[in-house]
Amino acid sequence: MSSRPLSSIVIVGGGSAGWMTAAALACNIRQNCSITLIESEEIGTVGVGEATIPPIRSFNQMLGIDEATFLKATRGSFKLGIQFVNWGRLGHRYFHPFGSFGRPFDLVQPHHHWLRAEAEGRAAPLDDHCMAWAAARENRFAPPAADPRSILSTYDYAYHFDAGLYAAHLRQYAEARGVRRIEGKIADVALHGDTGFVDSVRLEDGRSVAGQLFIDCSGLRALLIEGALATGFEDWSHWLPCDRALAVPSERGAFTPYTRSTARPAGWQWRIPLQHRTGNGHVYASAFMDDQTAADLLLANLEDPALADPRPIRFRTGRRRKLWNRNVIAVGLSSGFLEPLESTSLHLIQTAISKILAFFPDESFDPRVTDAFNRISITEYERIRDFIILHYKLTERDDSPLWRYCAAMDIPDALADKIAHFRHAGRLLPSDLDLFAPPSWLAVHLGQFNRPERLDPMIAYRDVDSAAWLARIKGAMDQAAQGLPTHADYVARLCAAA
Repeated sequence: MSSRPLSSIVIVGGGSAGWMTAAALACNIRQNCSITLIESEEIGTVGVGEATIPPIRSFNQMLGIDEATFLKATRGSFKLGIQFVNWGRLGHRYFHPFGSFGRPFDLVQPHHHWLRAEAEGRAAPLDDHCMAWAAARENRFAPPAADPRSILSTYDYAYHFDAGLYAAHLRQYAEARGVRRIEGKIADVALHGDTGFVDSVRLEDGRSVAGQLFIDCSGLRALLIEGALATGFEDWSHWLPCDRALAVPSERGAFTPYTRSTARPAGWQWRIPLQHRTGNGHVYASAFMDDQTAADLLLANLEDPALADPRPIRFRTGRRRKLWNRNVIAVGLSSGFLEPLESTSLHLIQTAISKILAFFPDESFDPRVTDAFNRISITEYERIRDFIILHYKLTERDDSPLWRYCAAMDIPDALADKIAHFRHAGRLLPSDLDLFAPPSWLAVHLGQFNRPERLDPMIAYRDVDSAAWLARIKGAMDQAAQGLPTHADYVARLCAAA
């Protein structure tokens, strides 16, 4: 039994996608295969991926990157979840935590005890029974406890960081492990006459770079997967109509250990605190708001003085019909675009890299491998898409055309089924390859007023004072939060950037 291992890999494009890919390949392919990355300093990156979700920690751990060193290099901070403002109703806010609500203690999930106590008029807000929010609302942070008996073990965390600095950090990592970087712009792509595979790319200065496996990290331009191979694109803008964004940094203000997303008349505004500045942006639908109004609205709602003019970004929500076509794999924005509402941009890069390693080809490029990669990738994309659509569909707002459109729009059948099941009896239906666990879906369902019509029938057989149990959980969380250091103090002690 033998295979014909690849001997050359070419990554087209840098930024977060390119250098995350290069670092992971360099870490796992240590001999007999050259890894070349082509990028041009003249071509900018989208660079708004400053908020992440917890799996990014496992990626850094795979590379052996120390957390404190990484956060110093990227001027990063910690993230316990996302606060959503004005999404379900104007003036209302809720928290999507990294962690659980309450603590499961039997077959009936804790949110049914909360629903029963609320119906009795004896429940505090749902968020108050979540350890991540207990810490976040006090601007406190420490890593979760390892002891599962501790209430401090019931949450997780991710990071905020400067995506450009992250790419630079990973570039140093990758180059130290043998990745060769070529500065230049691609002028042409040569395809094999028989197979249609990419043979080489030609740079503007005439140099030609050949390879066996090409990884397209060229961003929204999608030079190889679309420009050369015409793979095709599945448009999801009828479900996710936002198609533009404006990004602007501001002076650092409140140093919160969470991201904030505030719904606006034609989209939403993000706020991401880093050590040296705050990242801000306005995602909006050009069909419902013009560019100047969007810029004015963003600047008028900054909490701290802007440090630059807003930078425009145009996009179309959707994905390539194939993420792996012939000998080209799309990673990052070249594979598709989902707006950064739930901080999944870098995660989609990470999962693509994980699948490249899991389905790594040899010279035969077995189509069964390619098909499996595409099937799993597409399912992952669609699961995340549905979770983002959930935020738009579950709204009671009717104050602007965008929100009226979203409340009335048809949605994918699988998502409609999940909404209906929860509305009927508070049941959370997990799907294969769901990135977001039941507590995440619960946060949005209840946070945006999709209230169950009845409880889980099993709760009728529980002789538990739900309100008293919830009060004990809340009290333990409040007390534990007060014992944590402030977010600012923890960062200053562990990973303050120079």
